Amino acid sequence: MLKVDTNIWVAKQNLKYWGLEVGTRMTVIRLENGELVVISPIMTDRTTITKIKEIGKVSTIIAPNLYHHLFISDFKSIYSDAKIFAAPGLESKRQDINFDRILTQGKLGTQDEIEYFLFEGFKVLDFKGASPLNEIVFFHLRSQTLILTDTAFHFDESFPFTTQLIMRLIGGYKKLEPSILEKLAIGDKQKVKNSIQKVLEWDFERVIVAHGSIVENQGKEKLKQGYEWALSS
Repeated sequence: MLKVDTNIWVAKQNLKYWGLEVGTRMTVIRLENGELVVISPIMTDRTTITKIKEIGKVSTIIAPNLYHHLFISDFKSIYSDAKIFAAPGLESKRQDINFDRILTQGKLGTQDEIEYFLFEGFKVLDFKGASPLNEIVFFHLRSQTLILTDTAFHFDESFPFTTQLIMRLIGGYKKLEPSILEKLAIGDKQKVKNSIQKVLEWDFERVIVAHGSIVENQGKEKLKQGYEWALSS
């Protein structure tokens, strides 16, 4: 677990996607009342569980899109009192999980510390073709941090050479952007444009991504550049 700012931590683990090491990252936010919100949980281990216990009590576990849900049940088994929130559509995909709330737009925390909404129009290429992502994006006001999952990548030299090479070719290497695969999958560019414009209304400096390295500075400007293909349409 790495503390990135006041009341916000991250933890990461290795993950391969289509044979490519892309890693994955979860975000843990402590609310003003001491409760913890876990976004995109990863595989648990003793070290992570111990650290989480040190910083607070898990009250909310969030599956932020239709793909980041693999370890939701594991977290629930450890933090049985926590509520499970999910992106729209996941209730059909994971009927084995009892979701407490399906997220679309709103705020979390007694002092509205986290804002969120559904990023509309975004699709990914998978074995079915172009599939909806249905990602919920988050903004932690106190730390001025935007939390994204699969709507942008930011790979760099800290990743294996093969990953660097592929991301240089398809996008997402030292740029805060989707890859060309997502751009090809997206059919309704206007919805994506509307969504990214809404994201850019938030006053964020840092951007946490699930795949790639954290952008600590000038996150808004870098994300705007990475979505120029949609903003200029």
